[in-house]
Parts: sequence; structure tokens; C-alpha cells
Amino acid sequence: MFGWWKNKTKTATITDAQLAVIQNFQTDELPVALGELLLDLQLEQKTAGDMLKLQLPFAAQSIAPLLLQQLNEVGFHGQLELSALNQLPTTIGNIKQIILIASGKGGVGKSTTAVNLAVSLAQEGAKTGLLDADIYGPSIPTMLGLYGAKATSPDDKHLLPQHKFGIFMQSIGFLVDPEAASVWRGPMASQALLQLINETQWPELDYLVVDMPPGTGDIQLTLAQKLPVAGAIVVTTPQDVALADAKKGISMFNQVNIPLLGLVENMSYYQCSSCGQIDDIFGTNGGVELAQRYQVPVLGQLPLLKAIREHSDNGRPIALDESDQSAISQPENKQCADIYRKIARQVIFALYWRGKKISEQQPQIIMTDD
Repeated sequence: MFGWWKNKTKTATITDAQLAVIQNFQTDELPVALGELLLDLQLEQKTAGDMLKLQLPFAAQSIAPLLLQQLNEVGFHGQLELSALNQLPTTIGNIKQIILIASGKGGVGKSTTAVNLAVSLAQEGAKTGLLDADIYGPSIPTMLGLYGAKATSPDDKHLLPQHKFGIFMQSIGFLVDPEAASVWRGPMASQALLQLINETQWPELDYLVVDMPPGTGDIQLTLAQKLPVAGAIVVTTPQDVALADAKKGISMFNQVNIPLLGLVENMSYYQCSSCGQIDDIFGTNGGVELAQRYQVPVLGQLPLLKAIREHSDNGRPIALDESDQSAISQPENKQCADIYRKIARQVIFALYWRGKKISEQQPQIIMTDD
């Protein structure tokens, strides 16, 4: 039954029980067994102990602790290393998949979601980029501690992205005075953003997260139509006013045939830091009901938490590795970080599955001498 795995390991150290754990491993965000996804499995014997190496078609570092725990329970006491081999082709430049983060209106936490999602994707081991396309209010430089940074060019033709917290990012905020207003008409702004994408020397990226401007106007439509978008996420709050505008964002993506990966509901509830009482300030489950109406998943529900704002203002996203106690010191902060990591895992798998289905549907061309 496990002959394939034994050939890969080239050793008898791994038992059938341990192979069965690997073969059947699943999580909520990984709805198919790990055995259906593995590209390679090797066991290396080292002086410090055995090293089990698994290769997946996407980044998934956060599943390693649980998988290792289950392996320990069946007698494996070595180390576990997960690597990713993204076999999808690039769609534009060095970028494989583009993710749009959108909202029907401003003030619902769209940029905060974009930053923390990008950081979480990088923490999973994915090569991640972030484009600040909110041309009238570029806030991502501040959220990443890069306020006042300026764009640089190696040849006066192309731009180099900034690099921080494991992500490569570009923003119109690096090109204009952060104190000045961007008084641009729609076509001019749209063209500037397309140039920003095409003229930035992006390294090889698994994902480019694009923080869209709020609304459904000319800029949003241009980006949605001109870019090879793999999927979009709509950010909302539970209140009726935000939901009404979120519906317009969903409608726009449906009209331009962009897959909607799901909804993120910010400010879902407020929990008092003194007594622990929960209050639904902006309503209850509005995003959940909207998602059910359009048959898309709710990727996560984030609380109204002061620490999220503080971390953004301080240029250190709350989704940073929870092992870094300087970044996350409170249980509720860690809870938020875990939610963003869970959103990232769902996005990674959804994009992998969509990309796999598309590649399988492509016609196979066979060249012959006839």
C-alpha cells in the first residue's frame, strides 16, 4: 500500500503507521488528505537526528507542528521540514497569482486585511508581494513602518520594491509626497497603477496581494479587467451600510468573471478589556448572511480590537509570528494573529485548487511528425 512512499524515503526507518499519518493528515483548511498533495517525501539521517522532508505544491508551514505531533504519537521523534514547489505558471512578469482585496466603502479595514494577509502568506512560506493600489490614500507604507520611504530605480526605467517582514511591496506613496493629495482623474490613476505593477522589478512571487481603492469605480474596473486576477476577497463590517456597499463589490467581480474567494468580516464584535463582556456594536453576523446569500465562505471574523490599530500605526502588523513576544504579548492579540493565519491558509488552498482545475481543463497539444 505504501510502496510509493517507501521508494521515496529509501529507508526502512519510517513505519507504516507513520506513513499512514502523513497519508491521511487533514485540517479544516486542508479538506483533502495530505497524501493526495505530496510531491516528494524523503528521510535524511543526520547526526542530530532524522530529518523528514515533505514537499507540497503550495506553502503551508503552519501545519507542521500538528503533523509532527501526530507523527510523535506513532513513534517518530525526528525533525520535520516542509517545502513548497509552486508548479503554476506565471501570469504577468514573475507573478503567479494576483489576489485583489476590495471593499464597497472605505473605513472597513481593507488595507489592514491586505497587510496582515500578505504577512501571513509570507509566514506560511509563500513568496509574497503587496501592491498598494489605494492611490488616493496609500496607507500601507505606514502600516509596514515605511512612512516617508522613497522609491529607488536601478536604471531610471524600473522601480525596486521595498522589502520588509518577508514581503515585497510597492506603493504610490513611495513616489509622491505623503502629505500631498493625489488629485488625479480616473484614467490617469488607472494608468499609473498599471505602470506601477509592470515597471516594478518584482522577484518571483507566488502571490501578489493588491490593496484596491474602496468602491467600484473606474480604477477598480480597470485593474479587474487588465490584470490576470486569480481571485478576490471582499472586506466588510456587519453593519447594514457596509453590507449594502459590499454587495456592489461582489456584483462587480461577478460581472468581470473574477472568482470571489470569500469575505472577511472586520469589527465583528467588541470585547471589553476589563470585564470580558462581548458587545456587537456594528450588528451580528451581517457578513455571514451576505456570504450565505452569494454562496461564498466567510474566511474570518476579526474583533474590534485596539491592538490591531496600534500595531498598524506602529508599522508592525499584528499577524507577525506569534512567537515574537515583542509583537504579540496578549492572548487576544495572538487570537487575531491566528485568525489571519487561518485566512491565509484558506486562500492558499483555494487558489491552488482553482489553478489545478484550470490547468487540468487546458487542452493538451501533442506534436507529431505526420
